[in-house]
Amino acid sequence: MIGAGVLFGALAGLLLIHGWPGLLLGAAFGWLFDQARARAAASTAAPAYGFVEPLFAVLGAVAKADGRVSEAEIAVAERLMTRMSLNDALRRRAIARFNAGKQADFDLALAIGDLKQWCGGRRHLAYPLLDVVADTVLAEGAPSPAKFRILRQLAWALHFSDFEIAMLLAAKGYVWGTGGSGPRQRADDGQTPHRAPQGRDPYAVLGVPRDADAATVKRAYRKLISEHHPDRLGGLPEDLRRRAEERARDINAAYERIQAERGFR
Repeated sequence: MIGAGVLFGALAGLLLIHGWPGLLLGAAFGWLFDQARARAAASTAAPAYGFVEPLFAVLGAVAKADGRVSEAEIAVAERLMTRMSLNDALRRRAIARFNAGKQADFDLALAIGDLKQWCGGRRHLAYPLLDVVADTVLAEGAPSPAKFRILRQLAWALHFSDFEIAMLLAAKGYVWGTGGSGPRQRADDGQTPHRAPQGRDPYAVLGVPRDADAATVKRAYRKLISEHHPDRLGGLPEDLRRRAEERARDINAAYERIQAERGFR
């Protein structure tokens, strides 16, 4: 099918440079314009859902990690497809990749690598994906070590530390000891998260120790709210935008609670 650029280019060439040379030259420039516009459209629209297949493959691997896939884990995947408003084609591909992730020969590292490439080092895109996987990891309550290892493998590939994983889990009401407060501190592999006896710890949400001074708290808050502001997510599916908005609300609520407790502005 002849593109609009070719037609308009041919007409412009005919008017400016009379005869066949003008017609052909204008059509050539119009064709180049059509190609550039098509590439621009692909670069802005297609990547928005480029994470779907590797994400659902990782979710399948998490669900199968302890030997069986539960109804709760399937329900998490189904709710996610609904909330993302996947069309029929994307839904079929998501289900196929979820099932592929359950297979013994599934290449988890490849799927995680695809997610890492899609994020391109942008933490504001990586965090909602990590949040989605954490939901499946915690679908049955405290996770098995095998499930938690996948979460950590993904987190480290996306440049999130163990301490930041602990922050994410704290926001979901789970406690995981990281063996220290350093940003790259590794936890003992035998430890898995357990449900917190009380509500969310605002210091854990901000990733600062309880004895941090006001300046440290403020710096942590500003850094986190900058990284996770929903306005940076562009045209992502609504569910991922919602997760980013929830994360931003958690960060704001934690900061406001610490402000109230300490009496600083």
